[in-house]
Amino acid sequence: MNYVTSSRLPTEWGEFNLHVFIEKQTQKEHLVIAMGDLTTPEPVLLRLHSECLTGDALFSLRCDCGPQLKKALQRIAAEGRGAVLYLRQEGRGIGLINKIRAYHLQDEGADTVEANNQLGFDADERDYELVRPMLDFFTIDSIRLMTNNPRKVKALENMGYNVVERIEHRIQPNPYNQYYLHTKALKLGHLLQNGTDGLPDSTDD
Repeated sequence: MNYVTSSRLPTEWGEFNLHVFIEKQTQKEHLVIAMGDLTTPEPVLLRLHSECLTGDALFSLRCDCGPQLKKALQRIAAEGRGAVLYLRQEGRGIGLINKIRAYHLQDEGADTVEANNQLGFDADERDYELVRPMLDFFTIDSIRLMTNNPRKVKALENMGYNVVERIEHRIQPNPYNQYYLHTKALKLGHLLQNGTDGLPDSTDD
């Protein structure tokens, strides 16, 4: 992973800095959307956000990705320091075309895990090792992680980073994503509290 360039990114919540990295093997571009000085020793408010074209750009209601991205940027702006690592791992790592194929299977009754499995993929194909050079570029060591996904916490800790706090990052469900969120909690271990999100018997990101 190589650093390429940076620029200002003014948003409705404040001005961020956009830093571009390129993955050597795949030539995919990954982004760090940052605010404030990340190189100081204080733990950094951070989110690992995997690309979701349908949710982030097309406003799909069948997932929680777009609202989670917006919420992360708002939280960082409110504190004045933090970063979103925007990772080009569409569809939990299976790519856009296969994600739409999975959507078709979901339209026919499969849940998100079953759809991925029917296409020959694991439920989650993402590799978080690619964030290491991005974090090391800013000398980030201690992290306050915005996530409902314990796998992200474990991945960072396994790489030697100190996750000093996990900040729940739940959003209000809608009629189109309730089953999706329920599946994430039930089959992927995402941390949703029973009854607080309108999910049936749930035990999210």
